[in-house]
Amino acid sequence: MAESENIVVETAEKIFSDLADAQTINRDGNGAWKAPLWQALTEAGLPLSWVPEDCGGSGASVAEGFSVLGAAGRFAIAVPLAETMLAGWLLAQARIASPAGEMTVAPASPKDRITLNADGTLSGRARGVPFATAAKHIAVLASGADGASIALVAAGATRIQAGLNLANDASDTVSFDKVQPLALEPAPLGFDQTALMLMGGVVRSLQIAGALESMLDISVRYSNERVAFEKKISKFQAVQHNLAKLAGESAAALAAATSAADTLASNAAFDDDAVFLEAVAAKIRCAEAAEKGGAIAHQVHGAIGFTIEHILHRYSLRALSWRDDFGSESFWAVELGKRVAVRGADELWPLVASR
Repeated sequence: MAESENIVVETAEKIFSDLADAQTINRDGNGAWKAPLWQALTEAGLPLSWVPEDCGGSGASVAEGFSVLGAAGRFAIAVPLAETMLAGWLLAQARIASPAGEMTVAPASPKDRITLNADGTLSGRARGVPFATAAKHIAVLASGADGASIALVAAGATRIQAGLNLANDASDTVSFDKVQPLALEPAPLGFDQTALMLMGGVVRSLQIAGALESMLDISVRYSNERVAFEKKISKFQAVQHNLAKLAGESAAALAAATSAADTLASNAAFDDDAVFLEAVAAKIRCAEAAEKGGAIAHQVHGAIGFTIEHILHRYSLRALSWRDDFGSESFWAVELGKRVAVRGADELWPLVASR
């Protein structure tokens, strides 16, 4: 990790530690913690990490931004940091300046489409858009007769139907009815909705991997504190076996997510087979780990882990919710299978072995 990357991550972790402590947030029923956290993040320039300085951002590298997202996953923060970073990154592809405040991206599912009409307006519907109700602006990837375009839209110009994911975070349906964008530019050559979904998938993979790290830490700590039959439950073979499996799932998710992040940081050509393989494999493996790891963590904790008072659910439910954003593991497994089938068996092993 480069020195500048270390500094960025340390700054993020310090802010999260001071203002996003899981236990403090869990006891705060009215969400008073959100405003101070967002203010601190904004002052540090983290929400616009991936936006060049001449477009109003911090100009951090892709690798530095990914490191911030891993830290955000470890704290399971419930503010649109990842979404604003991703929106800023999307706008930057078309050299559109990013406004201040919370943002999100649309579409957030590979099956939804936003259309650019002949008069320059946008139409369509995007489901499962994270934090749309909290966003002031939405970065949109639209399809038109001349290819893909990137637009900046005021959230108030759309119709937003509020929804919630498993973690009770906003996951909304955004409808565009001939919405006039604030800015509109053609997307770079070769940039399409698959590219956005792959980038979003890696973002979620890093967050899931971070959440699993915290779930492992919480579970190990609890097993060393909880006493049953006059000894710590960490001494029981069944518990040790479960913790070992949880550690394995966490390590696999972290390895897959960081490998995909490293690939994207060094090669932003989304039409490259290696980029597709890394990003898709990370989303699939991290989604599987979220399901298996979350179940193990709750099993180790027993009944107490299912209570609303315990912090474990802040991590497990978000990890499970992030599985579906920007394409579920089942969707990407099918797409990966299609690509492998098209390329043929002779090309599969050299590609896998090269990673």
